Amino acid sequence: MSTQTYSPTEIWKGALTGGVINAIINGLINWFQVKNLDSVLVTDNLISSEAHTLFSGAVPLAVSLAFILSGVAYATTKIPNKPPYFPRYFLKSLQYAFSAFGMVVTLGVLWQRWVGSVEISPVMAAVWAGIIAGIVAFVVNLMVVSDLTKR
Repeated sequence: MSTQTYSPTEIWKGALTGGVINAIINGLINWFQVKNLDSVLVTDNLISSEAHTLFSGAVPLAVSLAFILSGVAYATTKIPNKPPYFPRYFLKSLQYAFSAFGMVVTLGVLWQRWVGSVEISPVMAAVWAGIIAGIVAFVVNLMVVSDLTKR
């Protein structure tokens, strides 16, 4: 296994690249979920609503990406004397997942409170889902690699 050193510029570049790739992939995946709809609600005022909304898809997307991509970032960072994944980085992965949940749900609740139920086109729903995925991927990669390399 080869190891390398990471400069802050390389860390940001890698995180940004991963964020853009995830934004495109997850935006396309979301497009196939909503392409046959006339419009998509950003949020709905009913907690028990069965309607597909932008945030009803963005919450599980952000949570799963945060957990999975933190493990991927850990596994792909090649540094000497890397600490073991379990328990510290496993718990950090859980922390990132719970943080993503809290932030996306909070954004959805605030949107519903201040803006209300707004419909957007399926294309815009896919774009926004991609943006959310890209931000999560960027931040998680940046946090994990930065934490690993500061040791």
